[in-house]
Amino acid sequence: MKETTLVIMAAGIGSRFGGGIKQLAPVGPGGEIIMDYSIHDALEAGFNKIVFIIRRDLEKDFKEIIGSRIEKIAPVEYAYQELDDLPEGFTVPEGRKKPWGTGQAVLTVKGLVKGPFLVINADDYYGKEGFRLIHDYMVREMKEDGDVYDICMGAFVLANTLSDNGAVTRGVCRVSDEGILENVTETYEIRMTPEGLKAQDEAGNPVSLEPGQPVSMNMWGLPESFLDELEKGFPEFLNSLSDGDIKSEYLLPKIIDKLVQSGRARVKVLNTPDKWFGVTYKEDKQAVVDAIRELIRQGVYKEKLFS
Repeated sequence: MKETTLVIMAAGIGSRFGGGIKQLAPVGPGGEIIMDYSIHDALEAGFNKIVFIIRRDLEKDFKEIIGSRIEKIAPVEYAYQELDDLPEGFTVPEGRKKPWGTGQAVLTVKGLVKGPFLVINADDYYGKEGFRLIHDYMVREMKEDGDVYDICMGAFVLANTLSDNGAVTRGVCRVSDEGILENVTETYEIRMTPEGLKAQDEAGNPVSLEPGQPVSMNMWGLPESFLDELEKGFPEFLNSLSDGDIKSEYLLPKIIDKLVQSGRARVKVLNTPDKWFGVTYKEDKQAVVDAIRELIRQGVYKEKLFS
């Protein structure tokens, strides 16, 4: 059987969640966290291994709260994202506090995955459809070899990914008529106002968006060979930083977009109608609890998730 791995990025500091570890906040009636629902949906879709990307200082709590449970139902491994985990010859700039972004996070799984893998955020609820579509693409269509990386992406409707409690950042996508990603642009401070959607680009300039536009929620189906690209690109990214830059990140959407623009990656966009939700802000938690309860009422999930 082909190994298909779910990789969960759970090393985020969670600074916007009141200092707590937002990835581990219970939202289900049995104390389930958002990750539990993603893992359930991924295993149901056919994924057969889980890799958690965490920080070493979270390891004990993480394994107690989720790892020890998931190890009973699927093979589990751990990768560790740390600020000082840098290529030879590089050091952490003075004043830098956070690790280097999603590209560095995913690079930590090199050697732990054997075959295609799906990357998701720990604190996002994606719904069942995306997992199914991506797994099907991986086992039926994805090419592991070749000069062009064969990638797929779960795309969500922008209006289905907003928070009522503050602005969000999304990778806004332009997609061809054939369902191929043309570009993805990291877009910031997206919020719905009485006047309509408001957003900014990286420089803080206003951006015009439509509620129905497709967006990336960091749900990427990747071939194992993509990890070589991340490894090669990380020192190039570090070399490009200007003196005093302590905030820039090596981001998966930007890396993939650059490959798309250079013709070195082809990204199949798999559209899901599911509504995203997550605990971006502390105030979001009750809305997530209510949404999970409604999905249970509809029969999407059992009251006891892993029964």
